[in-house]
Amino acid sequence: MIQGICVRFCAFQTRISFDESRSDDECQNYSSAKKKVRVCVEIIKIQHPHAFKREQFPPLVMALGYFDGVHLGHQKVIKTAKDIALKHEKKNWKSAVMTFDPHPSAVLGKNRINMEYISPLEEKIKLIAELGIDKLFIVHFTPEFARLLPQEFIDQYIIGLNVVHMVAGFDFTYGRLGKGTMETLPFHSRQLFEYTVVSKMEFGREKISSSLIRQKIREGRMIELPALLGRYYTISGTVVQGDRRGRTIGFPTANVAVGDDYLLPPPGVYTVRLLVRGTWHEGVCNVGYKPTFYNKRNRKNLSIEVHVFDFHEDIYGEKVIVEWHKRLREEKKFPGVSELIAQIEKDKIEALFYFSKLRKQQEKANI
Repeated sequence: MIQGICVRFCAFQTRISFDESRSDDECQNYSSAKKKVRVCVEIIKIQHPHAFKREQFPPLVMALGYFDGVHLGHQKVIKTAKDIALKHEKKNWKSAVMTFDPHPSAVLGKNRINMEYISPLEEKIKLIAELGIDKLFIVHFTPEFARLLPQEFIDQYIIGLNVVHMVAGFDFTYGRLGKGTMETLPFHSRQLFEYTVVSKMEFGREKISSSLIRQKIREGRMIELPALLGRYYTISGTVVQGDRRGRTIGFPTANVAVGDDYLLPPPGVYTVRLLVRGTWHEGVCNVGYKPTFYNKRNRKNLSIEVHVFDFHEDIYGEKVIVEWHKRLREEKKFPGVSELIAQIEKDKIEALFYFSKLRKQQEKANI
């Protein structure tokens, strides 16, 4: 019987305000306050079967879900658990989140696939930590775990972990084949804990969901994501050596290598910000295969190249974050280098105009 691994992860919680009003070009206002608060979450990684005892944990208010992307709907579930725990702080109730890794589809699907995530596990941990949760349970999802009957799951992973209040979305399922639902929970709870069902959250008459967000990313509709995520979509990576071709044509780029588990937008040119050494820089990014120079098209050849405005530092080997804003155009093959240079200059002008307009909107929202 494997018990699990406990570690502690700390992040900074930023107070943010979000304006859902749309400008003419569908741009979403998103502004962050400068004040940041350091928050830490205890991470408990569980292998099934586990040997934890109820008395090892304080009374827990636990939010359950896969939480890919930790979008606004997920945040509503997690914050509900946090609020309930705070109301019972004198009883030493603690907030908790339970999520699963890897995605069930990667384990149970007919064709085992490498999943592409909105927020891979490390990113998801960071996002949940920023919400100020006390404990994060990460259950290793295996075929054996998936075979648990609904009652077995509740007995071992809710009652057995000293959960006094469970919080989940209206469509959360548990147990073999997802037979356990929020409607069957009253029976499976054995009246040993309370529960809260969180209703769906919508934006523009659409349910906010990971599936919807994945669809928009695959279609390159990055400008619409802040209204669903509560933030711009980001990916983390490392600046690596490229072919240095951008430097020779007057537009040096940072070639960002990312893990295969990130869901990437389709090939094209985007306005982005790049976080380097703690500072955000505006720029324009090409995602694609550089068809003007190469013919091959596969994931191994896909590149993410960011031209950062007014930036001349050597950042090879640096960890960076790419924040996606707006798709400008699709990637295309040009007759020659001169035509490519002319188009990149147009892209840069359009990106500069976008960020200038965005700053004005943010300044107006902060007045």
